[in-house]
Amino acid sequence: MRLETVASLTGRFPRPGRIDWIGLRPARRAEPVAVDAAEIELRGLVGDHARPGKRAATLIQAEHLPVIAALSGHARVAPETLRRNLLISGLNLTAARHRLLRVGTAVLRFTVPCAPCSRMEEALGPGGYNAMRGHGGWCMEVVEPGRVALGDAVLPLEAGA
Repeated sequence: MRLETVASLTGRFPRPGRIDWIGLRPARRAEPVAVDAAEIELRGLVGDHARPGKRAATLIQAEHLPVIAALSGHARVAPETLRRNLLISGLNLTAARHRLLRVGTAVLRFTVPCAPCSRMEEALGPGGYNAMRGHGGWCMEVVEPGRVALGDAVLPLEAGA
């Protein structure tokens, strides 16, 4: 019996992820606007106020929303409450963090975890900041511009791709 290497295990994903929600924040502190599709340029999503570079786009794991809700004492937390651009389901983003990610037709690179901000105290109530810690998603930089739409696949690419 041949044992698998850690590299082969970490390179295998059970299925592609999927875009479940897209949000654009037209200005700082403005409420996110849900859209069905968006163009992603090198500076970030068109129509979003995001900063170019390491925070051009933000992703959050859909499966973490029930955890955040439970930790903050809510029955449900809507994706727009958390102020990220893309809600991704079906793919463990943390496991994919050392790879490039094809999101729709764009290619993104993980940069840093997306830490919660003090606005989570307003959005989720007292303790909202701590409810988000470890569940805030990822900041991404754009490697290849493209288009994203609800239902698009999210695929980890080979590390050097």
